[in-house]
Amino acid sequence: MSPPTAEDQAALIKQFRQRLVEEDLIHDGDTIGTDDWTLVRFLRARQYDLDAATTMWATSQEWRKTIGGVGIDELFNAEDPYDYPEREKVFDYWPMWFHKTDKEGRPLNIQLYGGINMPELYKHITPEKFWHSIVTTAESIPREVMPAASREAGKQIDGTFVIVDLKGFGLTQFWQMRNMVRDSFQMTQDNYPEMMAKFFIINAPYSFTTIWSVVKLWIAKETLAKIDILGSDYKSVLLTHIDPENLPESMGGTCRCEDVGGCKWKKPPRR
Repeated sequence: MSPPTAEDQAALIKQFRQRLVEEDLIHDGDTIGTDDWTLVRFLRARQYDLDAATTMWATSQEWRKTIGGVGIDELFNAEDPYDYPEREKVFDYWPMWFHKTDKEGRPLNIQLYGGINMPELYKHITPEKFWHSIVTTAESIPREVMPAASREAGKQIDGTFVIVDLKGFGLTQFWQMRNMVRDSFQMTQDNYPEMMAKFFIINAPYSFTTIWSVVKLWIAKETLAKIDILGSDYKSVLLTHIDPENLPESMGGTCRCEDVGGCKWKKPPRR
């Protein structure tokens, strides 16, 4: 199905909003988001099928009320996903942070899978609390990260730019983290659709063929279409999308800001 024209999309958003109002699924102040950008993300995730998008929205609203036994709002307000007691150790054993933007103003999300060590991680944080940190980080993207990026760019930014670095990553680490990766993909696809604009996997090792045969089964076809898998010769590709001063020197850019990008503790400003 080809994407609708701008005129048709506007009409579909209007119909979708009316459907959600009629079914009491949207209210002023809902933290899922009530703007057109949020609605169109759910529509895109279901190929602009109003019935399917409405079902997805209703299911996500129910998840938001029940996640963690308290709901996403209480989880999110109880603890800053970028600054909590275990955050430093979490970063040590699952390095992931936001670092500047690409040329379109999309926030860069960098993940170093070679640094993942689940047994060590769980010596410092419980699996439940780590999962809640993954969930609240996902929640922060539409609530805080994207609004901040959009204000800075002076336009609506359409998603994040994800870089997953597999240097030093192997099958042992994958088997340790596979359930968390699977659950994370499912959670974000179901509740934070169309939040990722670009996804580059770099330094993919030979063993990644085996890993990818498993991982791709968990990923929606719309997301798969956004993923590019590169080996060690990736720098020129990244630099077509990212200015050198915004890309860490370790990845072929010129940025040398401290603490692996200097942004790992920085919390995006609230609206």
